[in-house]
Order: sequence, then C-alpha cells, then structure tokens
Amino acid sequence: MENANFESNSLFELYQHLNLPVNLIDTAEGFSIFNLKEVGFELPYQSKPYRPNFFSLLFIKDGAGNYTIDDYSFEVKAHSVYFTNPSNYRTFCWERIEEIYLVTFDETFLKKHIGKEVFETFPFLLTETVKPKIVTDEFYEILEKIYLQVHAEYTGTYTYKYKIIGHLLAVLFYKIKEYFWQDYNPIYEGNRSSQIVKSFKQLLEKHYRDLSSDKVETVFRVQDYANAQNLHPNYLSTVIKSKTGKPITIWIAEKTISEAKALLQNSSISIKEITFKLGFSEAAHFSNYFKKHTGTTPAQYRKEGIESK
Repeated sequence: MENANFESNSLFELYQHLNLPVNLIDTAEGFSIFNLKEVGFELPYQSKPYRPNFFSLLFIKDGAGNYTIDDYSFEVKAHSVYFTNPSNYRTFCWERIEEIYLVTFDETFLKKHIGKEVFETFPFLLTETVKPKIVTDEFYEILEKIYLQVHAEYTGTYTYKYKIIGHLLAVLFYKIKEYFWQDYNPIYEGNRSSQIVKSFKQLLEKHYRDLSSDKVETVFRVQDYANAQNLHPNYLSTVIKSKTGKPITIWIAEKTISEAKALLQNSSISIKEITFKLGFSEAAHFSNYFKKHTGTTPAQYRKEGIESK
C-alpha cells in the first residue's frame, strides 16, 4: 500500500508523486522557479500529504488557496508572500491560479550560491511554521521585479546563471527580512517544544559549520545536542520527531550529507580529508554512507559536479 505521507527531497520528486508535470523543473542545482499557472492544475486542486526536504517561497500576485501544516490552516490571498522550510507534513489546495510564482531551493544550493553563513544572515530560514503575509502593493512590486529577474535567469542558458540567481535570491531574503521579519513572529515562537526544535536546528547548523572549518574535530551525537539544552536525549528525540515529522538521527544524517556535498564541490579538499572532517574513521565507511543516502559515491558526485561546470 502506498504511504499516505510522502517525503520528498525535491520539487521534482514531489510533482512526480502527485502526477503533476515536471517539464518546468531543472534538476541540475536544486533550484526552481515558475508560475504555477503554467503547471496546468485541474482546479480546485487538493494535494496529498507530504513533507519536503527543501525550502519554498510563494509570491501570490493573483490567486487563492490554502496551506495546512499540522493542525494549522492558512488562507493564501492576492499579494501574499509565503515561506516554508523542511519540517512538518503539509498539504496545499489551489482554488484559483492566475499569477503565483513558486521558488524552491535546497540547503546545498543556499550554501553554494549564497554562502556558508546563510542561516546566520537569514535566521528566519530555520523558523518552524510561518503564516502567509499580505504585503503592500508597493512592496509587492519591489519583490515582483526581483523574482521575475530570477525567472528570466532561470529560463536562460547563461554560464553563470545560478551564481546570478544566488545573488538575486539573497536580495529577496534581505528585502523580506527588512520589510516584515523584524516585527513578525512565527506562530509557534512562544511554544516550548518549538524553541527546542529551533535551538536544535541552530546548533546543528553551527556544529557542522565548525566541523567544516576545523574549529572542532568531534562529531556531535544525540547526547551532545541534548546536553546543550539540558534535556534527556530521549525527550529531545521525542520532541524533534513529533514536531518535525522525522527522527533526530535523520536530521543529523541529512545535515551530514548536505555538508559532504558542499565539501565535495571544493576540489582542493581530498575525499580522505572530508572523511575525517565529518567524523568517519575510514574513507570506505564514508563512501558507503554517502552512497546509501544519495545513490552515488563521493568520487562520482565530485566528478559529475566538475563535469557540469
């Protein structure tokens, strides 16, 4: 029997699962942007439950629908800006689509094209659940000019198009951060469990950044993440699983793979060095681990990355 709750590593995987067209999605860099009107949804459209392992930005110029995350349902109206990240299971429903731009990107794309400090610069990317925000006409026009330029780059064939897109995406983040994040609280911010999740995500990010820059040498275990918040590891594991839909060990594994991919893109660092940076005792162990999670070996991943440049 098909699992009702689908976990998706990319928008391409999700659309395949939902039997939606995937011709608008370029799978090369973990990034996509297009007007949902071009997809050809049969309206009203109601999705199956899914949990994404990627980030999304929605710019609704003209359209209507709703998103449901856990027990929260949000109405999406014209001039809404909506952000989601890899976390809880959710569904979406579209009643009307005229001009709605969907932007998706994964962590590897952010680290590669914006920078390793991206989550420090834009901490709202780690926020658990946020409701859509309706912005002024003037501000929407500012965002529209930027995301349409991103779309123009995405549909082009320029050599450095993803580098350009990375810079433009950072501009979007700065605009969003400046416009409403200073006084805009996610719906769960006062919740103790959500604070635990947020602190864990921040420490996970910082720890792997410290590992890759050689500031620390020992990889954290679940016990270490629990100690950092003075929690029992079983309690931390329970909170992470119940709030995000996946076990803490999966969060750690996905972060390990994400950092491995980022390091493999730097050809000056040997695979042996990466092995030790990420806490593996042998290159063979690292290679098997990487292949288990990605379907390819570190050497193959590096070779494919070099060839695609």
